[in-house]
Amino acid sequence: MPTEIPNSDSFSSIVQRFFPATTASSGSDIAELSHLVYPTVHYTDNEKVVISSWVTTSEQLARQDKDQAKHAERLGSLNLHLSTRTTLLGSEPSIADVVLYARLSPAVKTWSDKERTGKYGYHHIVRYVDFVQNSPLFGLSISQDEKVAIDLNKVLFVHKPLDPKEEKERKKKEKTLAAAANGESQTPLVVGQPKQQESSKSKKENSEKTPSPTKENLAVAAGETQTAQPKKEKKEKASKQPKAPAKETVLSPCLIDLRVGHILQAVPHPNADSLYVSTIACGDPPGTENTSEFNGHIVRTVCSGLNGLIPLAEMQDRKIVAVCNLKPVTMRGVKSAAMVLAASPRLAPGEVDSHAGPVELVNPPVGAKAGERIHFEGWEGEPEGVLNPKKKVWETLQPGFTTTDDLGVAFDAGVVEQLNGEGAKGLGKLIAASGGECKVTTLKWAVVR
Repeated sequence: MPTEIPNSDSFSSIVQRFFPATTASSGSDIAELSHLVYPTVHYTDNEKVVISSWVTTSEQLARQDKDQAKHAERLGSLNLHLSTRTTLLGSEPSIADVVLYARLSPAVKTWSDKERTGKYGYHHIVRYVDFVQNSPLFGLSISQDEKVAIDLNKVLFVHKPLDPKEEKERKKKEKTLAAAANGESQTPLVVGQPKQQESSKSKKENSEKTPSPTKENLAVAAGETQTAQPKKEKKEKASKQPKAPAKETVLSPCLIDLRVGHILQAVPHPNADSLYVSTIACGDPPGTENTSEFNGHIVRTVCSGLNGLIPLAEMQDRKIVAVCNLKPVTMRGVKSAAMVLAASPRLAPGEVDSHAGPVELVNPPVGAKAGERIHFEGWEGEPEGVLNPKKKVWETLQPGFTTTDDLGVAFDAGVVEQLNGEGAKGLGKLIAASGGECKVTTLKWAVVR
């Protein structure tokens, strides 16, 4: 499915202003439009998603949010994102750069010198704006009066240049810390010492200890041979004890890594009508596998089959419950590294699922932070690192996920045959580590998956 441009006159006017020969409408494909504007650039499926995401983000940045702290956080995240990039994609131009410039430059014009280049100013945003308006890479025709005036002599604070070696060491440390946080261990390698290799010094010492063959030595050896005692019988080696079998993991919903996730933004999947592609912060440390950095946050890219079931507007800037240890899968060209929990009505006997909804997202407790652990009462324990698809842990336990009469979410062990009578525990409510119950809006006794 093409990623549609938000129905906004301002977007159409931006395209018309900078690219008069190109027409943008509410049904246009953002990635395709970007390729028309920059025909020499070929975007991957992931880059198409990123372009669409930044078009959406540019709308949020252009809004004068009443919450000044939130607006400052968004600008700070953008500034951090641009600190290691020339363009939003890294080095390639896209329509998202032009849209962001058009929506952000009026505000940058009004910034004070302190906001631009002070110690806590948005240095990288200012540099980026200047680059977009002047670089031939974007091919924009902007009059001098329209450009953001930037005085290079008014730099109030000069940041220390980034040392590539220090940055490499920093990322290495972050990766090591992330591995330690995930319970991984590494065996240190000793460089320059081949395995079981004697040094020349050792060999020399051994040769010195061994006497050279003389006539006397040979004679003594001959005499010893004549009076040699019979060889002793070899002792039988004790049979090795078999290794103890690995401890079997006890089936439990605690094996599933449930966390509070914060959807920073969501866009339609570029190649699938029924999917959204969401950028979700799940509290992962830097360097975690299958994560990336977005707007200053460590995030996962997540595909969900909610397009057409939940309005796109309701998928923006909200908290959800995410399953974080399923094996990542590639869905129509986009790698998905988690799953969003949602509820839908149970099917009647013989009824076929038409995927018509309704569907409601599971809401974590108010105030819960991204990355906070969530578990079912009575089923506490540590989750697996990554669930083994062959063991089908999720598929076995998911039928026990349900909503309740009071719109809570719970685990019913009674419907999972493999738990052997654990149903006596009753319904275990889904709660956050900080307290508070996870809820849905209206669906009672619904399936949760």
